[in-house]
Amino acid sequence: MIPESKRVQQIPPYLFADIEKQIERAKAAGADIISLGIGDPDLPTPELIIDELKATVEDAENHRYPSSQGMASYRQEVAAYYRRRFGVELSPDQEVCSLIGSKEGIANINFCFVDPGDINLVPDPGYPVYSTATMLAGGECYFMPLKEENGFLPDLQAIPDAVADKAKILWLNYPNNPTGAVADLAFFEEAVAFAKKHDLLICHDSAYVEMTYDGYVAPSILQVPGAKDCAVEFGSCSKPFNMTGWRIGYIVGNAKAVGVLARYKSNVDSGAFQAVQYAAIAGFRRAEEIVAKSAAIYAARRDILVGGLNEIGWNLKAPKATFYVWAPVPKGFDAKSFAAHVFDKTQIVITPGTGYGQMGEGYFRATLTLEENLMRQAIQRLKDHLGQVRF
Repeated sequence: MIPESKRVQQIPPYLFADIEKQIERAKAAGADIISLGIGDPDLPTPELIIDELKATVEDAENHRYPSSQGMASYRQEVAAYYRRRFGVELSPDQEVCSLIGSKEGIANINFCFVDPGDINLVPDPGYPVYSTATMLAGGECYFMPLKEENGFLPDLQAIPDAVADKAKILWLNYPNNPTGAVADLAFFEEAVAFAKKHDLLICHDSAYVEMTYDGYVAPSILQVPGAKDCAVEFGSCSKPFNMTGWRIGYIVGNAKAVGVLARYKSNVDSGAFQAVQYAAIAGFRRAEEIVAKSAAIYAARRDILVGGLNEIGWNLKAPKATFYVWAPVPKGFDAKSFAAHVFDKTQIVITPGTGYGQMGEGYFRATLTLEENLMRQAIQRLKDHLGQVRF
C-alpha cells in the first residue's frame, strides 16, 4: 500500500466527520438523537432561489464548463450587494471571484501565498480549516488566543514582531465561529494597520455576516479606508440563503490576492455550476427579505436555548450573531468529558470546544439549527438528566 503523504499524515480527521459518524452509529443502535453539533441550517432554501435553478438548469449553455472566476453577472451581483449593504465599491472584474463554497477558497488561498516554513496567524479557538489548510500548504500556525475577557478578539499587539514580520496571512472571522463574538470597525481598523505594518494579507471569513439579531448589523472589514490594500473577505451563500449543499460563495477585496486565487483555481477546479450561480444571484437580489425571515426564526431558538441553559445554572448572554451558543462546561468536567456525558445521559450531541483549538478547553458549542419543538425537548432532557449544574 502506498503510504500517505507527510502533509496528509499531519492533519487530524475533520471534526464534523467524526460527529456525523457518532450520530450514525447511535441512530443505527436505535437512539433518539437530538443534534446541536453541526452548523448546517435546517431551514429550506427559499423557493425563489429554487425556482431560478429550475429556470436555468435546462439551458444547455449552463451545461458547459463555467469560468473558474465566475460568471460576470454573478460577480456583478456580489459587487452590487457590497455597494448596497456596506457602501463598498468593488470591481467585478478584478476584485470579485466566485468560489465553490467559501471553505474551498479559505483552503486554497494558503497555496497561493504560503511556502514551507511560513507562518500564518490563526485564531484559537477557530474554524479548523484555517489551521489544517495552513499545514497542508507547508506553513506553520501561530495561534492567537481568543479569550472571553477580551471579547474573544485576538490581542494583535501581543504577537511578537519577529513572528508578525515573518507571517503571511492573518486569519479573522467575525461574527465568530465558534464563540458567536462580534467585532466592530475599530477592531478592523486596528487589524488593517497591523497588517500594513507587518506586510500581511488579512483573510476575513465573513460567512455569518448576515446572521445577526436584536438590531445588530455586522460590518465588513472592507469598510475600513485602505483595507483593500491588504485584505480580502470570504463570503458564503450557505448561511444567509440556506444553501449549504449548493456550494457557492465568493472572495472579494485586494485585487492581487483575488487574481492569484482565481489563477490557482483555474488549475485545480472548473468553477461553480452556472445554474447555481444564477440561483445565488436571485438570493442576493432578495437578500434583505430572506435574511430577515431566517434571523427571526434563529433568534427565537436562541432565546429558548440560552434561556433554558440559564434555568439549569448557566449565566449566558444571548449572542448577537451566528447560530451558535458558546458556553462553559460545568465544574468537574473538561470539554470532551462533558460532551460525552451529555450524549450518554441525554442522547444530545454538542461539540467540545477543543475541537476548535486548545483555547476551546472548558467550553462547548451548541447550534440553533433545530426547530423550536426539538429545542425545547433538548432543554427538557438536559433538565431531567443534568439537574442544576455548578461552575
